[in-house]
Amino acid sequence: MSTYLDQHKPKFKQAIEFFDKEASTLRTGRANPNMLDGIQVEAYGTTMPLNGVGNIAVSDGRSIVITPWDKGVLKEIEKSLVAADLGVGVVNEGDKIRLSIPALTEENRLELVKKLNTKMEDARIVIRQLRDEIKQAIEAGFEAKEVSEDDKFRFIKELDEAVSSYNEELKTARDHKEKEIMTV
Repeated sequence: MSTYLDQHKPKFKQAIEFFDKEASTLRTGRANPNMLDGIQVEAYGTTMPLNGVGNIAVSDGRSIVITPWDKGVLKEIEKSLVAADLGVGVVNEGDKIRLSIPALTEENRLELVKKLNTKMEDARIVIRQLRDEIKQAIEAGFEAKEVSEDDKFRFIKELDEAVSSYNEELKTARDHKEKEIMTV
């Protein structure tokens, strides 16, 4: 395997991990604490992640309970959840916040699949940009006589095979998430 590809392997993995993380934030009709990962709460004069100000627990398949460690930030948590527009019901129960996840309609499911496809395309763009960057480096190495013509074509072939593998990995993850979303 070429050193050009080896140097960029972590970046390819990051793109796939990013997609997995983004896909996990899409709700599927079941309570999942991952859907709250990107939510930031204004507390103690700074912005903190939601899981940094309270405990997040799934009480049943349709609701999530957030219990703040300090009751003083309850309003801020509620405000952040409403602003996040997750499509869930936010109920302040005085000492905790309950999120009720409504059942998904067919229209909601199709909209979520569209969002999923957009997130996958973003990850594929990153992979494509990495491929172009590596290919340029290989061709620059060939121009500088650091790489033979045979090696150049072998490296590019390895690169294309690796990119195909990463794209297939993305597609598999997307298909799995789409099946999860579309399951009633």
